[in-house]
Amino acid sequence: MREHRILVVDDEEINIDIIRLILQDEPNIKIDSSTSGFEAIQMAQKNHYDSFLLDLIMPGLNGIEVLKQLRSLEKYVTTPILMVTSDVERKNEVLQYGATDFLPKPFDVKELKIRLNNYLDYNRTMNLVKENNLFLKDEIEQKIEELENALQIARESQYEIAYRLAKASEFRDIETGMHLQRMSRYSEKLAELLGFSKVEQDIILRASPLHDVGKIGIRDHILLKPGRFTAEEFENMKQHTIIGGNILTGNDSFPILKYGKIIALEHHEKVDGSGYPFGKDGSEIHPYAKIVAIADVFDALTSARVYKRAMSVEDALELMINGSGKHFDEVFLKVFVDNIEKFLEIKEKYRDDFDEFN
Repeated sequence: MREHRILVVDDEEINIDIIRLILQDEPNIKIDSSTSGFEAIQMAQKNHYDSFLLDLIMPGLNGIEVLKQLRSLEKYVTTPILMVTSDVERKNEVLQYGATDFLPKPFDVKELKIRLNNYLDYNRTMNLVKENNLFLKDEIEQKIEELENALQIARESQYEIAYRLAKASEFRDIETGMHLQRMSRYSEKLAELLGFSKVEQDIILRASPLHDVGKIGIRDHILLKPGRFTAEEFENMKQHTIIGGNILTGNDSFPILKYGKIIALEHHEKVDGSGYPFGKDGSEIHPYAKIVAIADVFDALTSARVYKRAMSVEDALELMINGSGKHFDEVFLKVFVDNIEKFLEIKEKYRDDFDEFN
């Protein structure tokens, strides 16, 4: 049986002796005592007690003052504190200040034993409940952490699959090695500057590399052609948006694939309705696709290809500004241009002579 340790505080030694005699046949109760309220507080701070018996009327710190200080200590907020006094008129007062119960003097031996043991058992039960709750809390927190880690792994796996799918299509294209890295981070940064949520920024970062995944279905003699397309070839090339949408069609519970599909289908649409494949106008084009259109075109213009030199940033911006309200969303493009230094930092970090696997 667990030992209960109690502190008896009374300025008269005789009353302490009486309580010791009453409880001498309770082997599970260990009694400490003090005749001073000041000393009792020090003992309570130093040790741990399962219950207190406090005399109400004492010199120095009286019982109510000791009670208040005990209740201010976190470890005794719910500990049974029994106030003992012959002044039964003050019963409500001591209960108001946080006493668990009130015991009148002279003691009723049987009543003191029953009440004290009941409160000790109750306190023991509450402590067990508290310990179990803490254990359960730790278990729940551990499970939540494990679940969050699993979800993070799932998110990273989804991104990795999407990125590798995008890379697979790029191996058939003549885009530069870091094109996906740059345009996806341009897209993320523009989304941030436009006030999109962190969740949306992450989706755009991870879904935007899928914009040209449909090129995997375009024949080599068209896809790899270094010169201008014929009208027929260009019509065939436009189909990469539809092919990409078909590749990514499936379970919309995977947000990267869901929005990757939208981006693949709409990133060549223009706000004046002259784009492809559907000729959507500005109100119909998804905001993510509008963002990716700006990022993709800027990177294409400012990157060298085997068939062309890189355009200067100044010339590229001038060309894009001329397309504001026609090709590009005016508001989105203005934010991009006004913050061009942030995008140039990304361009430098992911320049084409940088090994993306390092």
